[in-house]
Amino acid sequence: MAKVTPYQQEDISKKSQVAAMFDNIAGKYDFLNRFLSLGIDQYWRKKTLQELCAGRDNAKVLDIATGTGDLAIMLSSKDPKVKIIGADISEKMLEIGRQKIQKAKLEAQIEFVKADSEALPFQDEQFDGVMVAFGVRNYEDLLQGLTEMKRVLKPGGKMVVLEFSRPRIFQLNKYFNFIFVSYYL
Repeated sequence: MAKVTPYQQEDISKKSQVAAMFDNIAGKYDFLNRFLSLGIDQYWRKKTLQELCAGRDNAKVLDIATGTGDLAIMLSSKDPKVKIIGADISEKMLEIGRQKIQKAKLEAQIEFVKADSEALPFQDEQFDGVMVAFGVRNYEDLLQGLTEMKRVLKPGGKMVVLEFSRPRIFQLNKYFNFIFVSYYL
């Protein structure tokens, strides 16, 4: 299977290409998510939080590939006592996220850090929950990224991954291919 990279440049790592791509689209990212998914991304995020929070009080949650912080902000409104750390490789995405949490007055509840999802700067077994929405497809080393998520998760904690899959229905598959290609342009 060929490695998918945003810019198909052999001399730059996928990780560097992904960071550059998200820095380049940071200002349009939220709009693109809503537009290209026809708004269904919000529904999927709510379902992800239901799965993460089902029957548990998550005191400390890591949101990997947080982007502009949509999932973290949604979680904070669902559980005002939870402490959320949002980690992302794109500083420009985090800047927009910081503006959003400042506007919503959530600085005490949400913190953003620039971090590589495949080498997380956190101690072992530190989080009650770990979540990632639409981010694992961008990992350079998927196994390493998932291993890091497990490493920082407390025993009995919950990890939830929300990601696209390729539809099997022909008409949806055409739409998916259009969105996937458009998203990276």
